[in-house]
Amino acid sequence: MSNKVPMRTCCGCRVSFPKKELIRIVRRPEGDVQIDGSGKMNGRGAYLCKNVQCLKKARKSGAITRALNVPITEEIYIRLEKELGEIET
Repeated sequence: MSNKVPMRTCCGCRVSFPKKELIRIVRRPEGDVQIDGSGKMNGRGAYLCKNVQCLKKARKSGAITRALNVPITEEIYIRLEKELGEIET
C-alpha cells in the first residue's frame, strides 16, 4: 500500500511539486486572502515555490489573482516577499 504524495502546481513557474514544499495562499470563505502556513485553512488555495523569482513571475502575470478570483493586495505580496526572503537566506 503506497501513500500518494499530493502534488500542486506553482503559480509562478507552473511546475508541480509535493504540496508540503510550496507556500499556500488561500482565499477564505469570508473573502479575505491570507498566507496559509499550516496548509489546512478552509478556502480556495493557490501555491508558490519558495523562490522569489516565482513570486515575481506570478505577480507579473496575475496568476495568483486568477487562481483565487480576487485581487491580491500589496500587503499580501509584501508579506510573501518577506517570508521568501527569510527562507532563502
